[in-house]
Amino acid sequence: MMENSILLPGRQERGVLVALATKKQSREQAEEYLDELAFLLETAGGIPVKRFVQALPTPDPRTYVGSGKLEEIAAFVKTEEIDLVVFDDELGGSQIRNIEQEIGCRVLDRTNLILDIFARRARTFHAKTQVELAQYQYLLPRLTRMWTHLERQRGGIGMRGPGETEIETDRRIIRDKIALLKERLKEIDVQQAEQRKNRGKLIRVALVGYTNVGKSTIMNLISKSDVFAENKLFATLDTTVRKVVIENLPFLLSDTVGFIRKLPHGLIESFKSTLDEVRESDILLHVVDISHPEFEKQIQTVHDTLAEIGAADKKTIMVFNKIDAYTESSLTDEMQLYAGEPQPRLEQLEQSWMAQKESISIFISAREKTNYHEFRQLLYNHIRDMHALKYPYDNFLY
Repeated sequence: MMENSILLPGRQERGVLVALATKKQSREQAEEYLDELAFLLETAGGIPVKRFVQALPTPDPRTYVGSGKLEEIAAFVKTEEIDLVVFDDELGGSQIRNIEQEIGCRVLDRTNLILDIFARRARTFHAKTQVELAQYQYLLPRLTRMWTHLERQRGGIGMRGPGETEIETDRRIIRDKIALLKERLKEIDVQQAEQRKNRGKLIRVALVGYTNVGKSTIMNLISKSDVFAENKLFATLDTTVRKVVIENLPFLLSDTVGFIRKLPHGLIESFKSTLDEVRESDILLHVVDISHPEFEKQIQTVHDTLAEIGAADKKTIMVFNKIDAYTESSLTDEMQLYAGEPQPRLEQLEQSWMAQKESISIFISAREKTNYHEFRQLLYNHIRDMHALKYPYDNFLY
């Protein structure tokens, strides 16, 4: 049986990561997802110690991995005194229970880990309500195993539950709680919709992109504000809106929560109101971390998420960020470096397939302010044209 140990304050939890290579997911893809899962665990305050990947046509309905691999994981957990095992896919309540009985330590899935990070990051009443709703929606089908997530006595990653008592694991009570939270979010949405109406005749620009691509750094650079930014996933959870003026033209700039592959559907549903800033914007700044080896797949994830929330048809400027970290190993064959140069020249990037593929694009380094003035001018030109089209009788431009 799983030990109900209490996590000592200040001690980082040690975890192992588990994924499957299936008919739908190659081993290479599984390893890529585990790289991201390791970053998620680090963001949650844990230490990834080891990873296990097994090739199976489909996940085992009882224990996700096969019995032999589960024994291997259990032996490693016992020998290395591992605190938790994190699976890259969403697990059912019975799977979690069966795995915990076999390996003797706490089990999380990717969804639970992301929910834990969101619970840590939420600051405003709105964000906390959204996270709490997503937590209860995740909890409802897993009540047999998950009642301990409603207690505060036990610390640790994945144990940051909504904070109720054991008796509230009754399905009816949980459903009532979900209904109440949805009503609460509706009230908040009405208030925020009114706030957006009162912002006047200003063009709205929204920063979107994969998590940890530098959106908040760009926000700080353009708006000269101090939005929290760090090299962790989901550093921004609450949407931040700033009024910015470039030359003679004011506009509204918003920073939103980052997207991620395998983002739990419940979170997308809960945060759709937050993403209203994206839906109601006039221009999207799609920020891409060009130094990331999987940036093309990240772009596709953002496109898919924008389509899901009904914002795929927005005018979009592709902002390829972090060119200071874009090294020779990242280059395609068509982009040859000049001898002795560790990084591609800006003009090489501007002639690359990335620039040709996107109708409007620019390459910058927000941290080093590389190409920043050109980026600012490009943004101004598009906001000015949009403003003249949307508010033809306004006098900002004259």
